[in-house]
Amino acid sequence: MKNPKSEERISVERKDTNLRNRSSLLSHSLFEFLRFSLFAISLLVMAPQLNAQSLELSGYLAAESRIFPQSPLLGEQYEVGNLSLSLQPEFYYEWSGGDQSILFVPFARLDQHNGERTHFDIREFYWQRVWHSFELSIGLRKIFWGVTESQHLVDIINQSDLVENLDTEDKLGQPMVNLTLIQNWGALDFFLMPYFRERPFLTNEARLRIPAPIDTDLTGYESNAEEKHLDWAVRWFHTLGIFDIGLSHFSGTSREPVIIPTINIIGAPFYHTIDQTGLDLQATTGGWLLKLEAINRFGQGDRFFATTAGFEYTFSNIRNSGIDVGLIMEYHYDERGKEGLAPFDDDIFFGSRLAFNDVQSTDILAGVIIDRDRRSSFLNLEASRRLGDRYKLEVEFRGFVNASSKDIFYGLRKDHYFQLELARYF
Repeated sequence: MKNPKSEERISVERKDTNLRNRSSLLSHSLFEFLRFSLFAISLLVMAPQLNAQSLELSGYLAAESRIFPQSPLLGEQYEVGNLSLSLQPEFYYEWSGGDQSILFVPFARLDQHNGERTHFDIREFYWQRVWHSFELSIGLRKIFWGVTESQHLVDIINQSDLVENLDTEDKLGQPMVNLTLIQNWGALDFFLMPYFRERPFLTNEARLRIPAPIDTDLTGYESNAEEKHLDWAVRWFHTLGIFDIGLSHFSGTSREPVIIPTINIIGAPFYHTIDQTGLDLQATTGGWLLKLEAINRFGQGDRFFATTAGFEYTFSNIRNSGIDVGLIMEYHYDERGKEGLAPFDDDIFFGSRLAFNDVQSTDILAGVIIDRDRRSSFLNLEASRRLGDRYKLEVEFRGFVNASSKDIFYGLRKDHYFQLELARYF
């Protein structure tokens, strides 16, 4: 028979332990943020030593608040709200008449509840040399491929920073050597990537995480070289009439880990070695944008095909108001079906984009992705507006409706949230 006093004592001890851990975590996070701030300030002090006409300093400092209207699914997750601060300066220096340059973009976030989200990263830090018909870049870079709005299948060079946002649009800097040939027949990019960066995961206290905890100390690789496997990629891009065409191939460590359950019900990330060929295509005609992304991947089980395709049509200057309204529809298909890793395998995205074209650059993007089979829905809204010359206000909402127990979003069904961010640019 259970002893109520013993259970109460154990519960109190657990709360004390969690409180001590959070206090320690906050102290460590504060130290890391201060250390990064001192580092950024030292760069600002050093900057005047360089040729002022060739040095550009920009960036932002932002305060963010997230509100979760519902109680968390798991007891260890925090309750209603979360606050955080982020800082991202950008240093750009060029010489030799602009033929050579260095770009340095560090990033740091201090988060109230989530230790993994309190982090420092170098988003970009590379040297670039430009010649008449080719460019050479060495260092950490962010490369974006893709044309569709609701998913970027072909975008594979950089690791997604999921502790920042679950939309996979925040990326970690990727070490690389990048050679670009620029010819009349298009631009040809070659990439050599000597080091792989693992995907960061949220801690147990965080909202917006899957129920099973993940231990990155259990990370495994298919390649014996592990994170030192030499990845490579090549992409050709060209504009032909109304068409923008990108054709790419990647060979190396998959940026999407498979989560393998262990006997302790802890997830262990495992990274396969894959080959992926991708096509991104956009046609622009009148108010229409026709978009297609498609991949064929081998290495994560059987070879499979996946695609996102759709359109965006813009009604310009509605009733002479200066406001543009865009209507978007895209379809997602993944040959692996419900058993695959992809969140969208037979889904439709409906969305709308409002551009007010005012001096404050007010924009709103809203949409929903609907699973055609299970009718579960992922809601999304993003809006932004400048306040004066230096400030920008951003609003974000994510919602998970009718999530099936077999959906990847089922563990997030109580994590609808509103986010407000105010950034000061410099």
